[in-house]
Amino acid sequence: MALVKFIEYADASPEVRAVYDDIMTSRKVDWITNFWKALASDPVTLKRTWDSVKQVMEPGALDALTKEMIYIAVSVTNNCGYCINSHTASARKAGMTDAQFAELIAVTNRLANGYQVEIDERVAKAAKQR
Repeated sequence: MALVKFIEYADASPEVRAVYDDIMTSRKVDWITNFWKALASDPVTLKRTWDSVKQVMEPGALDALTKEMIYIAVSVTNNCGYCINSHTASARKAGMTDAQFAELIAVTNRLANGYQVEIDERVAKAAKQR
């Protein structure tokens, strides 16, 4: 559960809506993820973070797919499930194949975290036994 209230578009201040609109336009989507909704609880942090991400993801020496794959690797290393899923979705949108994803996760050496494998009920039960 998030430690802050998510700010939905309908409830957003004009400054938050402006950032949301920019996110949706830039990403060519019609919705805002929970990450941005959480950051919107502090509009200054929302704008600063979005401006930074937008700048980092602009065309440069690295293409968008490579940047997203780096985000995935860092997210796996940091064990951020939300980030792994978010950047995997973005990387797939940018053209990442299943083979590229598998190779990337193998390089991180964090297979269960990278694949976001849910714990088996039997394993969880056995782990709780004494």
